[in-house]
Amino acid sequence: MDRTRLEAFSDGVFAVAITLLALNIAVAGPGHGKSLADQLGLHWPAFVAYLISFFTIGIIWVNHHALLRSVKAVDRTLLFLNLVLLLFVVLIPFSTATAAEYLTKDNWDAHVAMAVYAGVFVGMSAGFGGIFEWTLHSENVYQPVPPERRWAARIRFVGGAAVYTVAVVIALFSAYAAFALMGLVGVYYIFERTPAPSESDEDEEPDG
Repeated sequence: MDRTRLEAFSDGVFAVAITLLALNIAVAGPGHGKSLADQLGLHWPAFVAYLISFFTIGIIWVNHHALLRSVKAVDRTLLFLNLVLLLFVVLIPFSTATAAEYLTKDNWDAHVAMAVYAGVFVGMSAGFGGIFEWTLHSENVYQPVPPERRWAARIRFVGGAAVYTVAVVIALFSAYAAFALMGLVGVYYIFERTPAPSESDEDEEPDG
């Protein structure tokens, strides 16, 4: 299968997921005993969670695009690995809204909500890591990563999964600390340029 269909389908899912994030941001409106400024202040977790999730999905989309540039042909294994990634991407709006709703409650539900939020990010990172691992061992890539560089590449591509796993554990003790940690991961990957396995040679990539 040509990679174009895989990219088109994935782009559609990413677009829907990132759009749904904004639909979960709402205020009660007039007539509820609070001014608009007060309502916006009370909803700060929703805005922060939106930013974290928006940029995380965006970063995954950017790296997904870069990674697939190295793929010559798509096989059945890659299709299902990509579905695992998308499975968790579409859960991000739900987990974002849940975390934002419960974060300020400062109770066990807040800890569980944040653990679920971080857990979805773990799943997303695992899905992306599976695709990356496929590129390391498949013959259907243009420029495979040399064996001596694979662990360094793994750390750069999916190192965030380890931090998200830590965030799941931390969330059970401090929802705010886990929330901050997840935000820091997003900030890191915004500035950390993670090249695709064949990016340095992409100008030599054959057509078709």
